[in-house]
Formats: sequence, C-alpha cells, structure tokens
Amino acid sequence: MTVSVFRDLHHGRTPGDPLVLPGPWDAASARVLADAGFPALATPSAGVAASLGYEDGATPAAEMFAAVARIVRAVPVPVSADIEAGYGLPPKELVERLLDTGAVGCNLEDSADGVLKDPQRQADRLAEVRAVAGDQLFVNARVDTYVRGVPDGTDPETETIARARLYAAAGADCVYPIAAPPESLPRLAAAIPAPLNVFALPDGPTPRRLGELGATRITFGPGLQRQAMAAVRRIADRLHAL
Repeated sequence: MTVSVFRDLHHGRTPGDPLVLPGPWDAASARVLADAGFPALATPSAGVAASLGYEDGATPAAEMFAAVARIVRAVPVPVSADIEAGYGLPPKELVERLLDTGAVGCNLEDSADGVLKDPQRQADRLAEVRAVAGDQLFVNARVDTYVRGVPDGTDPETETIARARLYAAAGADCVYPIAAPPESLPRLAAAIPAPLNVFALPDGPTPRRLGELGATRITFGPGLQRQAMAAVRRIADRLHAL
C-alpha cells in the first residue's frame, strides 16, 4: 500500500470518526490487527522493544528497522513506524533505511535522553527529512512537552502549540502531542495547522470521544502489547497452578 493511501486516510474525517491505528509489536500481532479490518497500523517503539527483549529506548537501530520490515511484510495495509528520535542517524540515511523496511510513515520525537530538544533544531531536522523523503513518507512529529516537562514559568499548552506549528511549517504531515490532556485537545486542534495524533489510554476517553475533541488519528503506544502480555501472564499463572 502506498503512502498516498495512508496520507488520504488522515484527511476529510468528520468529528467522532478519527483514524484508529492499532500498534502491532511483531508480525503475528500485525496480522491479527489487519485481519480485524483496520486500514493501517502504527508500530509502537516500546512494544517492539519489549518483543525484542529491550527496555523502551534501548533497541539498536538495526533491530528496530528489521522488526518494522517483518511487520510490513506480514500485512497488506500501510504501516507507519515509531523510530523514536531517529537513532542519531543523518536524515538521508534515516530515510533510506526506513524506506527499505517498506514503511510509509514514521514518528520522530523531539526529546532525547529525557530532555526536550531545541524546537528550531528539531524543525530543521524535520525539514531535512522532508527534503530527502519528498512525498514518500508521512512524517508524524511527536511533541514531548507533556511527558518531558517544560521550563518553569512556561505554559505547556502554549509551548506545545509553538512547537507543533514549527514542525508543521517544516513539513510534518501530522503532529503528536503525546499525553496531552483531553481538555486541551479542542484548543490544540484549532491552533495547529496539521492533523492531530492523540494517544488513547485504556481508562481514558474512547477514540470516538477523542475525535470529537479534535483528534484526527488515534494511537495506543505499547498499550495493546502490554494488555496482551497481561493475558499471557494470566494464562501462565493458571498453567502453573495446575
């Protein structure tokens, strides 16, 4: 499936009907999700890391790209890949390696080692990625203000909007203010000139409600992988008790 198909899925959506992108962590889970009828998938870096035996953020680039490639090969729907902050790779190599996996899109986050990056430098990097990739990749720019914190005296919502606007101007197709509170979504959606990716929590608003609040697309991070592992643990406990 082409990037144009994936890009089109983000546009023309009505409130309450966001694009729901479950997160497969391996080829088997990807097949289950594709067979369930989802039109596209978005890998979570933390879920893939867990499936490979790594802590979140510790997966070597080569192993992450190989895992993404296996997921892409397993399903007939577009796959976007969470590639964290890009593993320190220069834009040309990053784009080439990502395209080699067959993925049609990527997440790129604006923090490293738990610290927010300078927003203009991140915007410049996104612009380089866009220049190299052309229209071959759908770039989802993650904004980490709510998970990393902002300087004292800075309003998180104001900083989020400022960063998101910079990233959209640099060529990002979508912005992802991860962990933004639901009550902020209407203001974020109104102020940011790009589709809005929202992270859904098991005990939070439903995808439909998040769409009504302004979300264009919904992702789940490693949530599905963790629920699946919890189910495996329950099965293991029952087996152990036999």
